[in-house]
Amino acid sequence: MRRSTINYILLGLTTLGLAGAGAAFAVYLWASNGLPSITKVEDYRPAQVTTVYARDGSIMGYLFREKRFLVNLEQMAPNLKWAFLAAEDAEFYNHPGVNYKAIIRATIANIKAGRTVQGGSTITQQVVKRLVVGDERSLKRKAQEALLAFQLEDRLTKDQILYIYLNQIYLGHSTYGVEAAARVYFGKHASELTAAECAVLAAIPKAPTDYNPYLNPENSRNRQLWVLGQMREKGFITEAEYLEAKAQPMVFKSMPDPSWSVGSWYLEEVRRQLLTLLSEDSVVQKGIALDVYGEDAVYEGGLHVYTAMEPEHQRAAEQSLRAGLHDACRRRGWRGPLQNLPAGEREAFLKDTPFAPAMFDNAGWVKGLVVKVDKTGADVRLGVDYTGRIPVSVLYWARNPNTNISPEAAGRVVDATKVLAEGDVIWVSAIGAEGKKNPLSVPAAPDDKRNPVPAYDSTQAAKGTPIPLALEQWPDLQGAMASIDVKAGDVVALAGGYAFSPESQFNRATQARRQPGSSFKPIVYSAALDNGFTAGSILLDSPFVLPAAPGGKMWTPGNFDGKFLGPILLSEALAKSRNVCTVRVAQAIGMEAIIQRAHDLGIPGDIPAVLAVSLGSYEATPLTMASAYTAFADGGIAVTPRIITEVRNAWNDPIVPVVPVRREAISPQNAYIRATLLKGVVTSGTAARANVLGRPTAGKTGTSNDERDAWFIGFSPYLVTSTYIGYDNNTPMGRMETGGRAALPVFIKYRQAVDHLYPPDDFAKPDGITYLSIDPNTGYPGSGVSLPFMAGTEPGVGSGGVLGPEDPDVQTGEDILRGFE
Repeated sequence: MRRSTINYILLGLTTLGLAGAGAAFAVYLWASNGLPSITKVEDYRPAQVTTVYARDGSIMGYLFREKRFLVNLEQMAPNLKWAFLAAEDAEFYNHPGVNYKAIIRATIANIKAGRTVQGGSTITQQVVKRLVVGDERSLKRKAQEALLAFQLEDRLTKDQILYIYLNQIYLGHSTYGVEAAARVYFGKHASELTAAECAVLAAIPKAPTDYNPYLNPENSRNRQLWVLGQMREKGFITEAEYLEAKAQPMVFKSMPDPSWSVGSWYLEEVRRQLLTLLSEDSVVQKGIALDVYGEDAVYEGGLHVYTAMEPEHQRAAEQSLRAGLHDACRRRGWRGPLQNLPAGEREAFLKDTPFAPAMFDNAGWVKGLVVKVDKTGADVRLGVDYTGRIPVSVLYWARNPNTNISPEAAGRVVDATKVLAEGDVIWVSAIGAEGKKNPLSVPAAPDDKRNPVPAYDSTQAAKGTPIPLALEQWPDLQGAMASIDVKAGDVVALAGGYAFSPESQFNRATQARRQPGSSFKPIVYSAALDNGFTAGSILLDSPFVLPAAPGGKMWTPGNFDGKFLGPILLSEALAKSRNVCTVRVAQAIGMEAIIQRAHDLGIPGDIPAVLAVSLGSYEATPLTMASAYTAFADGGIAVTPRIITEVRNAWNDPIVPVVPVRREAISPQNAYIRATLLKGVVTSGTAARANVLGRPTAGKTGTSNDERDAWFIGFSPYLVTSTYIGYDNNTPMGRMETGGRAALPVFIKYRQAVDHLYPPDDFAKPDGITYLSIDPNTGYPGSGVSLPFMAGTEPGVGSGGVLGPEDPDVQTGEDILRGFE
């Protein structure tokens, strides 16, 4: 059994030359006055990294204040503890917490050197200093450190103290503890370190900046050799092991940190949801087993957070959205160069903007300087040694911006001097260098199959040969995508904008409330099916006049194309997104039925009972709209989707399971008819371009007033994907920037990348559905189109005929109805 703490203290004081038991006891009483508790050390709970995982178990990112990963001694390389003991406290296993011999040695060495060259603190004292008494320089603080070191040695084992030390120690480069340091300096775990690598880490605590191998490699090497020598001298390693470690080349590299790269928007949403889920009120209300809450729990709790994000989906969503935003911005025209340099500043710019051909690999962009322009193209210098040429054929899109005309009406650029001038600084890419790895990967030239572009090869680029270039510009549009696995209720992808950065973290997928336009119409028609309408009902697509609210103006609803088709089937009205027909339906069944259906499908808020809502004037987020469509995709079952699937504590014990909320929002028959009719939007309606997917796909385009918001929400039996494009300041995007043109291509590109993960299944037909061939002129059985009906509502049994009743008391909201598609 160990001698008591008081005996150790008295022995220490005697050793240090303090005469007499009375004097020693007096010093003890003086140091004990206000002595802090070591409970914090005994109950060691340091700030740890919270790790966020993707759906496949891969790491999405880390959230932390101090980059620390707890590992026990068995999870460290055997030589790791011996390296630190050799460097910091070789007699650790033999002293009682304070090493008197070391103090005397250090005192003598420091006196001889005239400065501090040695320290006498033990590892136990260092633990007390870091966790209890702090860094204050005073005699009393030092005496208390010694007293607490004795106490700690009485209450914890040596290995427990060493465990705390090796996990708590700061090791430079924003790392705390040996596991974090092993990842940052060697790209491996602490259990995988060699003796030579252990010595590098053990060299750092003496001066974390001076002995940082990245910042001061020579100092690091010298200190490493000293540590290895100490390990040999103390018998921690053999001579052979010493020579092997001394000869090992050091390769410094960091373990890849996925944080804020692919999935940044998703990770940010996880962070936001965690702060809410682990708030003080939530922790108490839900009985979550955590001692801390809020930001402390998120950034220091060492939690393991599992999410629904699928990396393959996420990459596809981000790349598809970026490509779509590039294309949409090109349709708007050329906003001009980054700057135009005077002749006297151009050479300095080239020297300060180094270039290498490999910078173009995988669709990389670089800054170039225009040095000559003629009608056929522009010559560009890249750095000091390379040149490039932009042919006018790839400037086809770079017209002067004009939102009042479509790109087709504006025509193609045929004269490069109308676009560029000498001295312009511009972004350029290499034609043929699109690649597949870079998220900026978008076509650098028009898709012209008659003139295929050869693949760019950076290894073949020569200083005397111009590189074929394309003009680029950073998108000023924004957008979002949210994709839900309807069976699992998981949000598998979430892209909240063009690029996530410290300056731009607004997640448009979950935070931007925008008008969905005609993508709201399926909700209207779903309500109509339960209120006397069928797929075969005849709707009148013709002008009619409605009064507004008292004191308002008369209103004549119109269609996006300005045309009227006369009597048409409800199925055709939906496929072709006819506004007038939708307003007639909304007027007939009443806005309260539509608002109730929107709430049934999970769209929250106080939705106003005005006809404008039937055409999508009520604002919602892309994720909300995707969630509403899950009922159409999954037999009437709507899901409140989950982003976080489970939260576990630092010991990987489950503390918060997250279960998706599933509910029957509409009948299976209503959902099936809705899905079938929305397939018509793809096969022959406003989303016909999606036929390229070659599998059953349904969906709806949407465009708000003056082309301010463009949407496409598409779905299959397994996946619902909502896509939105628009300006953050709600300005018009330009003539004909509709959902079918701006948002639909983003959906298509994404689904082409992920559809192979699912079978090409069609929507399952439930009981209670019959099919009839309907005459489109009458709405009754006859030669025409085959349509699904709920049993008992077929023409001749239920209702049919032409819709035309008007309710003069309905509020139209006509001021925001113009231009909806």
